[in-house]
Amino acid sequence: MVSIKNNISLALLFIVMSFSLNAHAEWFGDKRAIMGTAISVELWLDDEKAAQEAIEAVMQEMVHIDQSMSPYIETSELSLINREAVDHPVKISAEMMLLLKTSLHYSQISNGAFDISFASVGYMYDYRKHIEPSKEQIAEHLSSIDYRSIVLDEKASTVHFLKPGMRIDLGGIAKGYAVDRGADILIARGVKNAIVTAGGDSRIIGDRRGRPWMVGIKDPRIKGKEAVVLPLADTALSTSGDYERYFMDGDRRVHHIINPRTGMSATGVRSVSVMSAHGIDTDALTKPLFILGVERGMQIIDRIPGVDAIVIDDKGQLFYSKNLAPPSKP
Repeated sequence: MVSIKNNISLALLFIVMSFSLNAHAEWFGDKRAIMGTAISVELWLDDEKAAQEAIEAVMQEMVHIDQSMSPYIETSELSLINREAVDHPVKISAEMMLLLKTSLHYSQISNGAFDISFASVGYMYDYRKHIEPSKEQIAEHLSSIDYRSIVLDEKASTVHFLKPGMRIDLGGIAKGYAVDRGADILIARGVKNAIVTAGGDSRIIGDRRGRPWMVGIKDPRIKGKEAVVLPLADTALSTSGDYERYFMDGDRRVHHIINPRTGMSATGVRSVSVMSAHGIDTDALTKPLFILGVERGMQIIDRIPGVDAIVIDDKGQLFYSKNLAPPSKP
């Protein structure tokens, strides 16, 4: 029989061994400008070399996604599609097929409020130079916005545009996909606690070593202030707001979230945040929620299992999806 004294000694030895094994474990991170935004990775590992290699692998994946999906890089796969898909079916990668299929899925469930062909008009906006298309230009190109005219052939791995002047932009879904890919890379390398962020999109692996990650949602009108702080673990969060890329034309805010039906900046909402398991879904869902507004947008969110949302409308009022709504006061 083992004595109590021996039990205590064994327990102390186990604690010492455990401490020794984790003595060098710590948080590692990096932040870089890729994909036209800030990419950051923070993770916990007990091996600095392995941590830095994991971070570098994520950053290189972000570079790959940017090189493939940027409309501003002439050699990107997206640019090739926009140049040639009107004339003939264009062969695309499995990765691009996944993004386009997912995009069309969200176009269908939102009845076109999410539509990657918004770029048929959207490309004429330049937020840095404060340029927007005229009413005549919008009217001329608006008919080219139509997700139903994007034809995918999965067997042949091709995409074809049926309308002249059509072009697409994956800015409403690619960053969410990118943080998912970053998370996949880290999980494959044994990382159990991390966060990968690309602009307003984040994917969280595990928790923050026994505590939730505290992620703030910006106040759309007060710089440096947070409207809401959320305790999160094992989830994805995407936020889209009219304060990200915009310019003012008098009292009118011209921003990058384009209503596909009008070709102009959506109105009625300042910020939308969506939470679910994967960034590709949360990123895509922020746009129809923003464009459709609180009532119609939340109807879509509340129909999808495992998805929650917070909306800040144009008066600064907060609205929550049914599973997040605070209890009403008695």
